[in-house]
Amino acid sequence: MTDLTMWLEATGALAGAGGLGYAKYRAPRVYWSLVGMPVTWGRFTLSYRSTMDVCGLTVQPSGLRAFMTRSVARREVQPVPPKIRRVRGTSTGLRVTLRLPAGLEPADVIASSERLRHAWGVHSVTVVETKPGFVELRMTGYDVLRRVKMPRKAVPHDMAVPVAVREDGTAFERDYRKAPMALTLGANHSGKSMYQRNLIKGLAQLPVALVGVDCKRGVEQSAFAPRLSALVTNPDDASSLLGVLVAEMEDRFDLLSRHGVSDLWELPAELRPVPVVVLVDEVAELFLISSKKDEERRERIVTALIRLAQMARAIGIYLEICGQRFGSDLGKGATMLRAQLTGRVVHRVNDKQTAEMGLADVAPDAVPAASLIPMNRPGTAVAADSSGGWSKIRTPNTSRDEVVAVCREFAHLVPELPFLGPFRPYVPAPAPAAGPSLVKPRPVTD
Repeated sequence: MTDLTMWLEATGALAGAGGLGYAKYRAPRVYWSLVGMPVTWGRFTLSYRSTMDVCGLTVQPSGLRAFMTRSVARREVQPVPPKIRRVRGTSTGLRVTLRLPAGLEPADVIASSERLRHAWGVHSVTVVETKPGFVELRMTGYDVLRRVKMPRKAVPHDMAVPVAVREDGTAFERDYRKAPMALTLGANHSGKSMYQRNLIKGLAQLPVALVGVDCKRGVEQSAFAPRLSALVTNPDDASSLLGVLVAEMEDRFDLLSRHGVSDLWELPAELRPVPVVVLVDEVAELFLISSKKDEERRERIVTALIRLAQMARAIGIYLEICGQRFGSDLGKGATMLRAQLTGRVVHRVNDKQTAEMGLADVAPDAVPAASLIPMNRPGTAVAADSSGGWSKIRTPNTSRDEVVAVCREFAHLVPELPFLGPFRPYVPAPAPAAGPSLVKPRPVTD
């Protein structure tokens, strides 16, 4: 009987260990909640003071505090680390709020984030300044970008669309109020199309007008026609559409002037024009020319894009530009346009120069990270903005059919905008469930 009991206990222990090993790779959230978080929390608690001291994140105490420590407490005076205000566990890691002592700044903690990661045995440590004097350490217990799962609370709202997950487990939002103009770069099969799908899926649920510019004969954006207010598929039509948008921009500025405001969102809701998001796929097709007669068209396109990028934010017209490369090699005006695109998302690139085109002028520290994105991680990118901050993100794998279904579901949100009427795309009717007859494609009328 004793031998049987020992055998059962040993079998149960091996099964438990095997189950935890399986969960570590197949269900990392479960493993982290059961094993990783308690171990990391304990390691953090026991080694916090010594780790901060070794990493140079302590300061000498004030004269009064040193005097009280020596004279009253009869203890040796030790350097003061940041004070722990709060420790909170999540499904992906730990969140630690620290109060910085006088003499330390967030940049000091950011510079030591890699050493803190190794000291506490976590996958990554991201430092975020929450308010003056306070920072939050966002420790991630495992690689959340290996299998991307959007947080449940990440839903489109106002003019912000969650499109990816950061490496600290939080949602990355494309916020058009904060970064109205953006540039997305990446090589073939790097995940640009997936990023755009997630963006369109979120934008389709908001009361905005979506304008597609897809000079690859519409192969990327034509499927989303039920939710598009306009779609052009060649440079000639793109030139006409951009000219119309510039004219609309001027009309909207007149509206702001009449009401004495300087921004679209200051207008009363009943007078506020519908925001317009212009999605440009493969911007190089708008810049390149095959003959001398195309130069005039190119000049019109470039001038219109630059004018929209410089001024259209105030009247609610936003640019979302995608391409493989975007530098001076595209020709006159490319560098000027790029300087106006404050939001940057750079996927895997073929050379360091392309990463520098997208990031060097806004977040130079992010260039090495973008240059080292592996080929087996499509959808992984580096997101940055003009503030200098950056983070690594990855978009979830969203199928084309899923985005098309969302566009059809929210097709009733397509606004009535007469100036975009000539560019309204044709919308194929859904295929009949049964029967030999076929329904011909029908145009969407204004």
